[in-house]
Amino acid sequence: MTTYKTKLPNHFDLPRRINRLGELSYNLWWTWNPNAQRLFSRIDNNLWERVRHNPIIFLRKAERPALNAAAQNPIYLELYDQVFAEFDAYMRRSDTWFASTHPNSKDQIAYFSMEFGLHETLPIYSGGLGVLAGDHLKESSDIGLPLVGIGLLYTEGYFSQRITEDGWQEAINNPLDFEGLPLLLVRKEDGTELTIQVEFPDGPVQARIWEVRIGRTPLYLLDTNMSINPPMVRQLTTRLYWSDINLRVMQEVLLGIGGVRALRALGFNPTVWHMNEGHASFMILERARELVKQGKTFEEALALTRPHNVFTTHTPVPAGNDEFPLWLIDKYLATMWPELGITRDQFIDLARHHQSWGETFSMPVLALRNSEGRNAVSELHGLVSRRMWKHLWNTENVEEVPITYVTNGVHTTTWMARRIRALLEKYFGPDWLDRLDDFEMWENIETIPDHELWAVRNHLKRKMVLYFEERSRQRWMQGGYHPVQVIASGAMLDPYVLTIGFARRFATYKRASLVLKDFDRLLKIINQPNRPVQILFAGKAHPADEPGKQLIQEVYRRVKKAENGGRIVFLEDYDMNLARYLVQGVDVWMNTPRRPNEASGTSGMKAALNGALNFSVLDGWWREAYNGDNGWAIGPDADLDAEVQDEADAESLYETLEKEIIPLYYGDRDANDVPVKWVRRVKESMRTITPQFSTRRMLKEYVEKLYLRNE
Repeated sequence: MTTYKTKLPNHFDLPRRINRLGELSYNLWWTWNPNAQRLFSRIDNNLWERVRHNPIIFLRKAERPALNAAAQNPIYLELYDQVFAEFDAYMRRSDTWFASTHPNSKDQIAYFSMEFGLHETLPIYSGGLGVLAGDHLKESSDIGLPLVGIGLLYTEGYFSQRITEDGWQEAINNPLDFEGLPLLLVRKEDGTELTIQVEFPDGPVQARIWEVRIGRTPLYLLDTNMSINPPMVRQLTTRLYWSDINLRVMQEVLLGIGGVRALRALGFNPTVWHMNEGHASFMILERARELVKQGKTFEEALALTRPHNVFTTHTPVPAGNDEFPLWLIDKYLATMWPELGITRDQFIDLARHHQSWGETFSMPVLALRNSEGRNAVSELHGLVSRRMWKHLWNTENVEEVPITYVTNGVHTTTWMARRIRALLEKYFGPDWLDRLDDFEMWENIETIPDHELWAVRNHLKRKMVLYFEERSRQRWMQGGYHPVQVIASGAMLDPYVLTIGFARRFATYKRASLVLKDFDRLLKIINQPNRPVQILFAGKAHPADEPGKQLIQEVYRRVKKAENGGRIVFLEDYDMNLARYLVQGVDVWMNTPRRPNEASGTSGMKAALNGALNFSVLDGWWREAYNGDNGWAIGPDADLDAEVQDEADAESLYETLEKEIIPLYYGDRDANDVPVKWVRRVKESMRTITPQFSTRRMLKEYVEKLYLRNE
């Protein structure tokens, strides 16, 4: 029984006929429904772009004459009524996949994540982990999964990126205006703020709770920026992934321990507790503490909670697996082991990890030892994880290590272009989204005429190029940019040229500069007469990642060279909006990680469902997806020494571009100027990748393999 309430603000002055736009702006269902977005853009498209697709700020700034005109426009009102009929039907729907498949289930899933990528207007994500978490929540809503999300609300979000003339990344932190975001403060029945308390060495910390509505799925975010807290504590939820390890461990205590307390205060009693990466692992200790307080021994408490814990590991890279020095654990958690009825050494043993430089308290170890549901995020990553953690089970046989895998997917309607969606509806039928993961339905892609699919692909590339050209113009007009920087940001892109995209977090293992390894050879490739190629780079490095920032600088210095003729560009300030243009508009999506460090990856899935072709190392998800006809592989399906792999992959990359990709794109065309063999490969890619690498398939696997595995 919930003991709280959230109330929609009443700060919009809207004509009565269209006053539900305010309600819609506070439910992120609109972010994956193109017609819902058009309800705002059709009132004032220029304003919609200026406010970066934020409907709350849009409705505040929209001129009354424009609102009145919309309220009196029959065509607009027809769209308005259609959208709200769909919204109401969606919210009331009782025949969802989960309800139909598990009609008697009383389960409730709690999903903990350090970051959630839901939309660019709510920048509380840094990259793939957060965007995956956001897609997880959206798909939970679509299939009716009884899931609630728990995270932190960062008052400065994640940083905005500015690239200097010399290619150095500058991080700009922008305080968020909570009143302009789809956040609802949770209050008690008497109207006061609902808060939770977490104990730290300098005293208790208070955190308030905000609700974000994602279709039918609620997300609750904790925020310590309250006057009752001291200044340092108020900073705790200022930024995502603090470099200061004191703040970092405090954040993870707040997420894990505070997250459990928030759910209790909200009236939830989950039966499944899912940790999306190790940041939330302190949750395990708080749940055990609850039972110890009720009279159980610590061993009994762990035995009772372990079957209900699910842990997803996302990377084999050490920087992604948080470990804390023991003195830090002594500082921040010394009050917990007496409450658990154990000694300090017993507490440390829960997550003790031996490193060459000393012992640590490992968050993944804590989660792996105390969860019965454990998964990696691709088949190959499952093997890597079993090898990596086999010592926890005292075995040399990796097959005995109980870590399964659920390959990642993407939320199709968030990332699919409206034109592609309309084309599929035309040839698959109006209910195709309900059968999204039905492989038999996808055989119908052969019924789409090549020229229609090719026309949509060309439209999306033109739209992308025009967006980047306008973006470059705006940067030039605002000042502070050198003319070469304007060219480097896409001012000279051509919508009729084979276009390759590379966009992701700039971690060194992702090898963003691999394609630049033999720069003279690359210049010959991209500057071929009548067969040119353009390459679009985008991505951020963590502000504390100096090698990552140096990698951006290395790429940017090549981008600025006149010899490439503006055909290699770097698009600064990569976010979800920029990502949508890229995955929808490029012809080829390139990915060059040093195998086997790419646990899964998802950006290539987003590109594939829009008709782009993948060109990637056989790592992560692509190793499962590639069939020889739905894209191209870079390098062999083998793990090699790093230097040998770099040489082999670079040669494979150049040779495949020269001998396969470029000739196929510019090769024989039919009477409609359609490259038939290229389109055939596009159809094969969409047919094999879209249903398999969707969050629809992913969530169903989580339900059957991990969430309800004991039923």
